[in-house]
Formats: sequence, C-alpha cells, structure tokens
Amino acid sequence: MTWPITWDDVLAARVRIAPYVERTPLRSYAALDAAIGARVLVKHENHLPTNAFKARNALSFMTALPADQRARGVVAATRGNHGAGLAWAGAALGVPVVICVPLGNNPEKNEAIRGHGAELVESGRDYDEAVEVAQRLVRERGLVLAHSTNDANVIAGAATLSAELCEQVEGPLHAIVVAVGGGSQAVGALVATRKLRPDVEVYGVQAAGASAIHDSWHAKSRTTIERANTFADGLATRATYDMTWPALAEGLAGFVTVTEAELAGAVRLILRATHNLAEGAGAAGVAGALKLRAQLAGKTVAVILSGSNIDAATLERVLRLEL
Repeated sequence: MTWPITWDDVLAARVRIAPYVERTPLRSYAALDAAIGARVLVKHENHLPTNAFKARNALSFMTALPADQRARGVVAATRGNHGAGLAWAGAALGVPVVICVPLGNNPEKNEAIRGHGAELVESGRDYDEAVEVAQRLVRERGLVLAHSTNDANVIAGAATLSAELCEQVEGPLHAIVVAVGGGSQAVGALVATRKLRPDVEVYGVQAAGASAIHDSWHAKSRTTIERANTFADGLATRATYDMTWPALAEGLAGFVTVTEAELAGAVRLILRATHNLAEGAGAAGVAGALKLRAQLAGKTVAVILSGSNIDAATLERVLRLEL
C-alpha cells in the first residue's frame, strides 16, 4: 500500500504536540448504540483547542518548521477549522499566519480565525479557489504554505488521533467510520490501525454534494467535480489530493455518501445522545455509520466527532428540520 507517512512520523508528531494538547475522551452512549445497532465509541476531538481535530494537524505542521520558515510566516486556505488551528498554533508558537477563505465563508469561523490574531484574506468562490490565492501569496510574500491535506506533517498530526483511539479501546474494535474532506483524517486512521489494530476496517464518508473522492474511489480513477454543495464546510472539496488519494484508494474497506438531510439528522442525534454539538463534518462519521448499519450490526465501531464549530444560523436550521 502507498503511504504518505510512516509510523515513526506519527510518533514524532505525538511528541511535538504533546505539550499543547491533551488526549481526548473516547466515550459510548446507549442512544447511539441503539440507533446504529452496534457498540459505538465516540472520539471527542471537539474537546480540543479550537473545538476540532485540525488543532493536531496545525500543531504538527508548525512544530516541524525550522526557525527560518517560522520567521517567514505561514499561509493556508480553509473553510474554517484548518485555519483556526493554524491561527491558534501560530499564536502559541509566535509564528505569523495568513488564512485565505472563500468569499461568503462562515462568518463565525472567520471571527475565530481573526480572534487568534491571524490575517484573513477573503477571495475565491470555494476552498479550491482559496488554495490558489494562498499559492499566489507564497510567491508574492515568501510565506510557507500549510496545505490542509498535501503535507506529511499535517497527515501525521491527524494520525495521532487514531493512534490514541486504538490505544483507548478496551476489547475488540472492528471498524472506524471517518469523514473525508481532503483525507488526512482517514489516511491517519489507516496508518494507525495498520500498526496498532490491523484487523480494523476503515470506512470513508463524504457529502453527496461534494463527492469527488468517493466517486473516484468507486470508479478507480481520480476525478474532479465542478461544485461542492454542502453545509458541512469541512467536506466541501472538489478533487482528490496527491498525498492522500493512493492510500484511500487502496486502504478503505468501503466508501459511502450522505445527504444533507442525513448529515443534519446526525447532528441532531449527536446532540440528543451525547449533549455535544457537532458541525456537519463532525457528524459525518455518525451519518456514515447509520448508512452502514447492515455491515456494522453487532460490531464495535468508532466514529470521530471531529469538530463542533457549527454556526448559530446553521444550527437553527438543523433544529427546525430545515436541513
């Protein structure tokens, strides 16, 4: 299998980020077990600083930079959580950060990025066009690009969460259901399970309105879609990515899409069952597990509540059953 990182990379990332983040809880909830028909374990990455797993990715990236690159400053494109993680990590480490977001991006996520002291640049119609803006700033201002997916240190940071998860589970673990936006979280799960629990099956979940990697996986050929239409900001990508695609293509046991209604239903279920907020991407693991009930029945299944940064307007629509 083609891996973008090694287990040693994961171990090194764990050491680098340990002074800044604590191990997140792994919990079970009877209502989730009943809804999915399995023993469901929830990895609460929403308890990290910035309320999302991307804090790991950002710290892993930032702490690996040599001093001269830290001094130049970092730039990234994001719909929210990657940018907030980098802004937070930059503030902690004294690294200047510029974050590029699409026009009309979630205002609450923009506010969080600015709140950590980062410069915010709003340009482009979606994430992929914001990446182009970030790449231009690399050329014009000499900044260091922190890509949310195509970076080995970012992926190693994501892998630390699944390494923790594998170690926290008591008894058997049969499957992990993972949201896929760019794929760092899913590839991290593949690397960690291969080392620590090689019998675990890893399933991917994408939004039906942003299904490029899902469609590519089933077609066995990389494809790009014209638009990414989903309220789940973290899943709103239109293409596959060089560093994650080979491992996803070879390693996933299955790959499903979920509708906007299914994502919204998972947000409501998580709120009712766990009394935790989940943004759309953060609820994708639960939405995918519901879709995979037949395959997962009676098994022990882990899902990752990867982020809770849902804005007030979207949450109101979810609770009013408008999504």
